Amino acid sequence: MTAASIDRALVWFRRDLRADDHAALYAACRAARRVYAAFVFDTAILDALPRADRRVEFIRDSLVDLDLQLRALGQSHGVQGVGLIVRHGLAIDELPRLAAALGVQLVCAAHDDDPDALARDAVVRGRLADQGCLLQTMKDHVVFERDEVMTANGTPYTVFTPYKNAWLKKIEPFYLRSWNVARHAASLAPWPEAAGAPGIPPLAELGFEVTSLHQLRLPTGSSGAHELLDDFLARIDDYHRTRDHPAVKGPSYLGVHLRFGTLSIRRMAREAWQRAQGGSRGAEVWLGELIWRDFFHQLLHHYPHVVGHAFRPEYDTIKWEHGKHAEALFAAWSEGRTGYPLVDSAMRQLTTTGYMHNRLRMVSASFLVKDLGLDWRRGEAWFARWLNDFDLASNNGGWQWAASTGCDAQPWFRIFNPVTQSERFDPEGRFIKRYVPELAALEPPAIHSPWKATPLELAAAGVVLGGDYPMPVVDHAIARERTLERFAAAAEARSSRRGVSARRRSSRAS
Repeated sequence: MTAASIDRALVWFRRDLRADDHAALYAACRAARRVYAAFVFDTAILDALPRADRRVEFIRDSLVDLDLQLRALGQSHGVQGVGLIVRHGLAIDELPRLAAALGVQLVCAAHDDDPDALARDAVVRGRLADQGCLLQTMKDHVVFERDEVMTANGTPYTVFTPYKNAWLKKIEPFYLRSWNVARHAASLAPWPEAAGAPGIPPLAELGFEVTSLHQLRLPTGSSGAHELLDDFLARIDDYHRTRDHPAVKGPSYLGVHLRFGTLSIRRMAREAWQRAQGGSRGAEVWLGELIWRDFFHQLLHHYPHVVGHAFRPEYDTIKWEHGKHAEALFAAWSEGRTGYPLVDSAMRQLTTTGYMHNRLRMVSASFLVKDLGLDWRRGEAWFARWLNDFDLASNNGGWQWAASTGCDAQPWFRIFNPVTQSERFDPEGRFIKRYVPELAALEPPAIHSPWKATPLELAAAGVVLGGDYPMPVVDHAIARERTLERFAAAAEARSSRRGVSARRRSSRAS
């Protein structure tokens, strides 16, 4: 479309809650003479959530920040009364209804490749078309998406390292440039009467309760995202040395801002890429984490069966633990009382804060699958329930990596030892002491494996195993052997099926 070729457009904000460097907002302001902005609290999503959910509060507070950004952009061009229109209901109903009320000819939004989102957008696109309105979506949530990084044969990468190498070969400033919304913000329209009274509804009006979000000092909105980014950039050069230690301030803590788009992925990748080009090892490693994110998103696009199924179908045949014993094991894991301090501290951090350190995500996921013998999908769903930064593509990809069921996954015969992981990455037990305070008086090495402590050590620390703190729910060495047998059986069954198929092909050929 040429600049200002239509009269009215609407920008549908979803997982891109910022006004700066925003592809859809830029496109709308370039295409239309009057541009409105809207967000829908979609009850198709909200109704499945608990009434106290930190993510809903984060979104609501970030919308307040976004509304201020839009207002400031309008004022900078002499346009008063610009604001964010907020609706609460089914997005498939609310968005077309709002578009009709505003008389827009174009709705702009960012791509969202989650299967449910694609289905929602298909319905909205059809309803808008019936009104003579076009839904135009575009890339904004990742650096490279869908078919942008493919093998020489034109197929998707299913191994990370070749994908990363191709990503790095393709990247250049063009792909990291910022969409200069401010240059075209004169197209932002004042508040329309058809939208009703302006304002962002309070949580109670949405049917939700105030959470511990602000007690956790998690900054919200673009202002909060830039605050965290500035803090991280001051220490990014050490990221490769600090990122695996949960008691150290090593990560960026930007996950939730990536998830809800309060900060542009292009800004983050640009900062990392430029520093990596200058020789920063920490920035290079962090850029690698952003590339993993792109990798998981393109996998979800090309292989949507990973939602609910193993990427490698043979692993859907694995016989996981089940019955009352399995339920007891899952309860111990989810409640942080497995008897393995590092795992328990990780799980308690998750439910207390909505955050879990990346190293601990791997350790706790491996423990669920390979120590407890439980279906990875149960853990994936638990993380989806509690993580502030829950993202379907990354969560699914991470769990399938840890469970050895995905592409380029951890080999099934490599199993994290929760004690050695604890000794290596939390050597002084500082992180454990924070989230498992009943062990705070124990010192290394006893704090990593309390069941090995002497009676004198336990007495001095005031710890009663089986009382103050549980005994291990499984023996790691025994559990490891069971896991090897479980996965070997699946691998053997796969080989047998291949042999049968080969013999059938041979028979047909003869």
